[in-house]
Amino acid sequence: MTLLRPLALRPFHPPTDAPVLRSWIPDPTALMTWAGPNFTWPLDDAQLAAYATEPGRRAWTAVSPATTTDGPRKDSRADTAGGTTDVPPLGTQLSPSPGPSLGTRLGTPLGHVSLADGRLGRVLIAPGARGRGLGERLVSLAVSVGFDELALPEIHLGVWTHNTAALRVYEKLGFRTTATLEAVEVVDGVPWSVHRMRLAASDRRQ
Repeated sequence: MTLLRPLALRPFHPPTDAPVLRSWIPDPTALMTWAGPNFTWPLDDAQLAAYATEPGRRAWTAVSPATTTDGPRKDSRADTAGGTTDVPPLGTQLSPSPGPSLGTRLGTPLGHVSLADGRLGRVLIAPGARGRGLGERLVSLAVSVGFDELALPEIHLGVWTHNTAALRVYEKLGFRTTATLEAVEVVDGVPWSVHRMRLAASDRRQ
């Protein structure tokens, strides 16, 4: 049996989660990378609170679960706030449901993702948690909600063409490019293009 990545989703709670999310987005370029032109710099809690309440949007914070009996294990890598990241004991397994299973508790925020009208977006892993394969797990969890809970026939997304790490994750999960829009934004004098991608329920990779 393949061990699933130690990650779970819980609803995004702006009063506590917005400051953490903002700390992962240090400058205007990072904001454009995360969300396109849909927010203004400097990002603030009011913008994130309004975003979280948009009609039809489901936004989640991805967190590390830890067993109640074993407790968290501290990772030696510091997160962007200068602290440490709680991760579960080795071998912890999760179901793909958005909420915690019996016998687990939710730990440190490690990422963010949302779905709105069949569109996946706002995918972000905390800087101190990157390089562990959590991006794939995060997207997979959101896709599971879209297809299994919301019964969406397909899921769409947009990704910058130069964001090769994100592209690899989406392609691995079965998303395919349907169009490329050239030079939709100019950032620091450089034109940014975007791939439109699509995954049908029938093409989903478990």
